[in-house]
Amino acid sequence: MYLVKPSTLQGEIQIPPSKSHSLRAILFGALGSGKTTVHNFLPSPDIAAMIQACCSLGCIIKCNENSLEIEGLSGKIQGAEDVIYAGNSGIVLRFIAAIAALGTEPILITGDASIRHQRPMQPLLDALKQLNVQARATRNNGYAPLIIEGPLTNGFTRLFGEDSQHVSSLLIAASQAPGPFEIEVLNPGEKPWVAMTLDWLTRLGIPYENADFNRFWIKGNHRYSGFSYTVPGDLSSLAFPVVAALVTQSEILVQHVDMLDCQGDKKLVEILKEMGAQIDEDTAAKTLKIHKGNRLKGIVVDMNDCVDAIPILAVAACYAEGTTFLRNVEIARFKECDRLACTVKELRKMGALIEELPDGLKIEGGLLQGANVFSHHDHRMAMSLVVAGLGAKGETLVQATECISKTFSTFQTDFAKLGALIEIQT
Repeated sequence: MYLVKPSTLQGEIQIPPSKSHSLRAILFGALGSGKTTVHNFLPSPDIAAMIQACCSLGCIIKCNENSLEIEGLSGKIQGAEDVIYAGNSGIVLRFIAAIAALGTEPILITGDASIRHQRPMQPLLDALKQLNVQARATRNNGYAPLIIEGPLTNGFTRLFGEDSQHVSSLLIAASQAPGPFEIEVLNPGEKPWVAMTLDWLTRLGIPYENADFNRFWIKGNHRYSGFSYTVPGDLSSLAFPVVAALVTQSEILVQHVDMLDCQGDKKLVEILKEMGAQIDEDTAAKTLKIHKGNRLKGIVVDMNDCVDAIPILAVAACYAEGTTFLRNVEIARFKECDRLACTVKELRKMGALIEELPDGLKIEGGLLQGANVFSHHDHRMAMSLVVAGLGAKGETLVQATECISKTFSTFQTDFAKLGALIEIQT
């Protein structure tokens, strides 16, 4: 648990490496030919799960202090050494499920309670079945555990794309299958995260066509050599120090911020500027300077390009003047927890005037009071509630904060260096 007290921040903080890029780099390295080196990877349980999953498929990965050395499989998957455990990672679950379809033996994939009950898999299972892959949930409920048996060869498939991970997983698998493939996506969402996967395909010379994220053509059977890659900063984690500075009326400098990278959550900076935040970007130095300024203003926001930012932007809205609507994020219900319902539940404990909508949130600005709140074992919920407590009146106790290690293992110590009063409670 963290005991959080009202604070004023100052100084510099560096955001951790990108989780999404780290996971893709490891998987693409595992599918390549020869040696891949991934520098500055994120230390995280999710990354450990991806490493173990790739090793179970036959890959060899050496973990050094600041880098990973990967001996790739040249796109050849047969079976798995053991049951693959995705831990708490939706990306590992979805990406490995599609990659498992390249194999010729049954592969069993499962994960923790959140994976088994909170992360729907039916869209991907149905898409794989259309491609003559044996793909089913062992309990016939659309959730892990899953049994996947290929081989995936070629063809046409159609799937619902509200969750980008299903689409990305198929794109990656199709690039390695004998091919060719045509993939139709119904109701595509979270497009920047599909764009990140497409950026990786482009980086590795994998040919594809994209018709406005509604239809893709992949030639398949593409082999590429190992590569060297340095993971940039995580623009999803960037949200927490930025909003912390804004709600505490503080001035800080955030480092390791590449606003030219393709990560979708960089849009949060644009949204906060629209709300009145004074933020200076230095693309050459890769820094953001957050200034003291007037109180934020409530606005209406389409959040689908940065779904993961819903809890922290809700916190920012609590400290804004007027009403904020966060819309088009129904998919946020199917993350580590139902982030719409849980955000409402926990911020109401702190006195927030917040309402759950079918596809988002409505927040009336005001001030928050310290309270005893719960993370629901969701790293973004936990960090958002800590930030809320930094600007609140009185003390806030945030329970179940161990999940923060999923994306920001140095969160408490890094924030403490800024002057944040965050005490570890046992």
